[in-house]
Amino acid sequence: MVELDVQIPSAFDPFADAENLDATGAKEYVHIRIQQRNGKKCLTTVQGLKGNFSYDKILKDVKKQFCCNGNVVQDKVMGKIIQLQGDQRKNVSHFLVQAGIVKKEQIKIHGF
Repeated sequence: MVELDVQIPSAFDPFADAENLDATGAKEYVHIRIQQRNGKKCLTTVQGLKGNFSYDKILKDVKKQFCCNGNVVQDKVMGKIIQLQGDQRKNVSHFLVQAGIVKKEQIKIHGF
């Protein structure tokens, strides 16, 4: 028999770096949404913040800075969600970036 020099390539996992949360390809988005209530009333929701942040402290600072009311809701599927009165999408996104909680590329703003 003839012996061949065959090199079998090792298994390359392109998503191996995605397990590292600080990797450039790994993005966990923070979703800022608006929900219409009744009439002119609307509700801004923030979801997707990492669990190591204190939601109550973030909520307290946001409420004080933007003069609105809000609360933290525990959802079975989505986890903790911050709810704010009024359309605070741009205000909250600027606050999260300035406070260094998330990067601008990680924020997704939804709504009309």
